[in-house]
Amino acid sequence: MQIVKEGYRFIIVPLIFGLVLLIVSRGTILTTAGILCILISLFCVYFFRDPQVEITKGDNLILSPCNGTVLEVSENETEKIIKVFLSVLDVHLQRSPVMGKVKCVEYKPGKFLKAMDPQAHIVNEQNIITIENESGKYLVKQIAGILARRCVSWVKPGDILNIGDKIGVIKFSSQVDLHIPKNTDVKVNQGDKVVSGVTIFATLNK
Repeated sequence: MQIVKEGYRFIIVPLIFGLVLLIVSRGTILTTAGILCILISLFCVYFFRDPQVEITKGDNLILSPCNGTVLEVSENETEKIIKVFLSVLDVHLQRSPVMGKVKCVEYKPGKFLKAMDPQAHIVNEQNIITIENESGKYLVKQIAGILARRCVSWVKPGDILNIGDKIGVIKFSSQVDLHIPKNTDVKVNQGDKVVSGVTIFATLNK
């Protein structure tokens, strides 16, 4: 299992601090603080994990861009939208749901409402990654939450992606929305647990 590079400082800093406190400790308070720092470091190892997965293969598939729990499935006149909540226990890196070309990566500063707030996907800090192929446009929205303070994109306009390629990470609990073309058959429902690059979100109707 790998660790995403953004996680190293969250792991190393409390680990070093914790070890120093344990070395110099002569009492309960410093010992407890040192142990707490080491536990924080170990949690960050778990949080920033990058487990190996076998990307689901098949024709006309749209895969989950993230790990988490489906919050909502909706649609409007032009697209379908699948919203996923990521708890602090979920893997937090995102993957491309389809093969295609990155058209743009747009950063929007904003608030840090909890991910389940109905306004979070509108007013919270977010990155919007637009991927385009012959079947249409796919928008992956990385949305910050009450604990998440940074959405990180690993791609740039012009990049060519295979389905399941890693595209970014969100630091701590958050939300990911996927906007897909209207002519798709959604395969997930509210409450479903999904896995990035593995769970089939939808299939494209030809």
